[in-house]
Amino acid sequence: MTATYALIVAAGRGTRFGGALPKQYLPLGGSSVLRHAVAAFAGHPRVAGVQVVIRREDRGEFDRAMHGLDVLPPVPGGAERQDSARLGLEALAAYAPERVLIHDGARPFPDIALIDRVIEGLEHEAAAIPALPLGDTVKRVADGRIVETVDRSQLWRAQTPQGFDFATILAAHRAAAGHVLTDDAAVAEAAGIRPLVVAGSDDNLKVTTAADLAAAERLIAARLGDVRVGQGFDVHRFGPGDHVMICGVKVPHEAGLVGHSDADVGLHAITDAVLGAVGAGDIGMHFPPSDPRWRGAASDQFLRHAADLVHQRGGIIAAVDLTIIGERPKISPHRARMVESVAAILGLAPDRVSVKATTTEKLGFTGRGEGLAAQAVATVRLPL
Repeated sequence: MTATYALIVAAGRGTRFGGALPKQYLPLGGSSVLRHAVAAFAGHPRVAGVQVVIRREDRGEFDRAMHGLDVLPPVPGGAERQDSARLGLEALAAYAPERVLIHDGARPFPDIALIDRVIEGLEHEAAAIPALPLGDTVKRVADGRIVETVDRSQLWRAQTPQGFDFATILAAHRAAAGHVLTDDAAVAEAAGIRPLVVAGSDDNLKVTTAADLAAAERLIAARLGDVRVGQGFDVHRFGPGDHVMICGVKVPHEAGLVGHSDADVGLHAITDAVLGAVGAGDIGMHFPPSDPRWRGAASDQFLRHAADLVHQRGGIIAAVDLTIIGERPKISPHRARMVESVAAILGLAPDRVSVKATTTEKLGFTGRGEGLAAQAVATVRLPL
């Protein structure tokens, strides 16, 4: 099979939004704009690997956004988009791909069919790009006044991913270094290549302004109209130890929690809630306590597995709400780290994760200090 890699260009600043956070890292549908874009390629069966080009100073945001996705280490971009694409291609050369799909990190919705059309176009040409014909009448304007009406019959709106024979586009980018061209198809054109046009997608919008981001949120809501809610509950008793694991955070304590894995009561409850939302049973069905593979295992892998089941159905986890029940240890000093940990595991914005704590007023096994309990609710959106 011909090796096809994806190159996601995400080194821009997106200054039209303002604020400190580049647009590709803005929250969208429980995740980020960039994660949606990358996940489309990382989960595509015909894409062998995904390389992302970022601003060096955005590495922390990138790592949080990509947590749990199988992508290559990112490479730093350049001053212009064309520089970033060339640097990404140079990094991909080590993997010797035969084809490359170059995509804008600010386009969150390249669906499977669109990616397939570009790949199939490369069966016939050295370059293939998705595009849509212009539907509106086009005017040429100067000084706020219409100068003429432009014939739109041969005008198309170019999208990404744009597909190329790898060696051909790498050579074209090297030859065009120092010039400023608007997309990779223009780089190919400058090298004498005439890209094939395949059908684009109306949903494959580019997030450039706040209005675009709002449109993307509406599109997610329309696509994922099946809203599910699942609940989870877990209990672990105290035993020997000097800390407990809660939501992937090591919390000092005079005792540990007893369990076959790391006994993370918070992640276990959330895992069951996510599994319940998609009717996938409970944590014990997927990770039996009798299986020695899970003895002492970190519980983040259980939650990632549950999240993967949601993503395999084309859905997203919209929010999780967790309550830790027990007298001690105190949760409040560690709550922010717990929220960040769960958000990173699930690829969610932190404001979509809630971690709370309560006691049972000295009543019951938690009141007597015999163990901890946790209760979780997860909201999941699936395609109708």
